[in-house]
Amino acid sequence: MSLARRHRDRILAAKTVASAPHGGVAAAPAAAPLPAAGAVNASPADRAAAQIALRYTHDLRRLKEIRSIDKKIEAKREILPEYRNWVAGILTADAGVGTSVAAEVLPTCMVWLIDTGAYAEALDLVPFMFKHRVDMPSRYQRDAATIVVEEIATAALKAQGAGASFPIAILDRVADLTSHLDIHDEVRAKLLKAIGVEQLQEAEDLPADVGMAALAAAVSTLNEAQRLHERVGVKDRIKRGLKLMAAITAAREKAIAEQNDGQGGPAA
Repeated sequence: MSLARRHRDRILAAKTVASAPHGGVAAAPAAAPLPAAGAVNASPADRAAAQIALRYTHDLRRLKEIRSIDKKIEAKREILPEYRNWVAGILTADAGVGTSVAAEVLPTCMVWLIDTGAYAEALDLVPFMFKHRVDMPSRYQRDAATIVVEEIATAALKAQGAGASFPIAILDRVADLTSHLDIHDEVRAKLLKAIGVEQLQEAEDLPADVGMAALAAAVSTLNEAQRLHERVGVKDRIKRGLKLMAAITAAREKAIAEQNDGQGGPAA
């Protein structure tokens, strides 16, 4: 895509929002479709919205025809750059997304970014979505906060289950963005479990003299996950954290005892 095209897409997206009633994305009345992308009498903003809606409809159809999950993800990686400048324009205008078909583009891109592992980019869209109360397309059957927490937590737990780590900075950012929102306890427990697993792993790699505080934080996080959902599956990790803490405490006490013995015992 040329620099001129990227610039044009971004400006048209911003104009689409700016020209809409009440600051939303420009759209035809609810009973009427968007004008055709090449309609002679359509404004640049209307044409831009129609073009992005047409592209979006085509891409949804393409994805629906793909059966393999891996191939769907590959297709989403190919598709996403085509929306980057439209989304950037919407974010720049900072006035919501309106109600036309084009209004589904930003929340859908957020999900696709999560699906493709571009978690930081997905989270960059979240403050805007919360601020403007952007609805998810009905096919997702969940609100934006639930999707963000559950999908990223699920990805983290899957990686951890395979013996890999997951960026704790991403998990912490999800927690910070959603801590004030009302979501199901089971969903939040999954996020806390993922965070606790990473905290425990990091604590295990620390020297004993600094590891106690990190272990205590990990156990606290895992206990909160357990409190929210008793079947979240963290009991073994809590036991491991407590065992490691006990081992550090015992080692410290032994070292103190040996030091006292070497000095002839404590003063009378």
